[in-house]
Amino acid sequence: MGMKISVLDLRFQNVPGIIGAFLVESDGEIALIETGPGSTLPTCLRALADHGVLPGQIRKIFVTHIHLDHAGAAGWWAQQGATVYCHPAAARHLIDPSRLMDSARLVYGEDGLRSLWGEMLPAPAERVCALNDGESVALGSVQMTAWDTPGHARHHHAFHTQGVCFTGDVAGVRLENCGYTSVAAAPPQFDAAAYVASVKRLQSGGFDELYLTHFGSVRDVGSHLENYALRIGEVADRMADWLGEAPPGDAEDWHTQLRHRYHDAEFASAKSATISDELWAKYELANGTGMCADGVRLSLEK
Repeated sequence: MGMKISVLDLRFQNVPGIIGAFLVESDGEIALIETGPGSTLPTCLRALADHGVLPGQIRKIFVTHIHLDHAGAAGWWAQQGATVYCHPAAARHLIDPSRLMDSARLVYGEDGLRSLWGEMLPAPAERVCALNDGESVALGSVQMTAWDTPGHARHHHAFHTQGVCFTGDVAGVRLENCGYTSVAAAPPQFDAAAYVASVKRLQSGGFDELYLTHFGSVRDVGSHLENYALRIGEVADRMADWLGEAPPGDAEDWHTQLRHRYHDAEFASAKSATISDELWAKYELANGTGMCADGVRLSLEK
């Protein structure tokens, strides 16, 4: 059974190695796993053209979850006639992305939303197919199987086939195959216990290779997943310790302090893995520590 996987670098904000999509070809059928945000759609189309693929040849799209960096362009693909496969809890947001866009607008403002993420178009309902845990979709001569993997988000799937797993954010953020893995902990659905359970499920799969949306192929699968489970516990325990202190009177000042502490602790971890300042800046673009601090804090305050 033949299968070819190509990593498409979407060059988010004109920076390489931040957000990827994956072109999967099997016996004449072509699929895209992850779409990236609407802002990177032109780059995605150019990358496909470089592989000799026209948009109309892609009839199946798989998105791990509906955060804008993973599925922001999914509606465009659905409007071209592709079927988008997703988690059951993600389907309604693909069909009507207005709540997602409104939430992002509150965080980034209108100008920031457009420049960072672009537009998320609504997907026609008949072009959205929700997959339950363990369900598979044929792609050429292989089967793409969805695994429910909450922890980063409740509406998260990992997709696996032929010893390969496309992990979305559930296996973390690891750039340039360096020794530091950042915990993807964006609010509002970070859940450390569910996250670790999902990582252990990936460990049970015995995969030969992982494909991380941020970013690319990971071949040291066992050590990567073992380390990542520890990292999730580390950031949760550290934040729990900080929240055990008596906060100052002003909540916003306290939250700002926690973001600074989180940044400093992660920066120290990264530096212990001898990553450069340039690579650290890429990590902050891919998975900002301020955002992650808020995600971990909010989960514990609940």
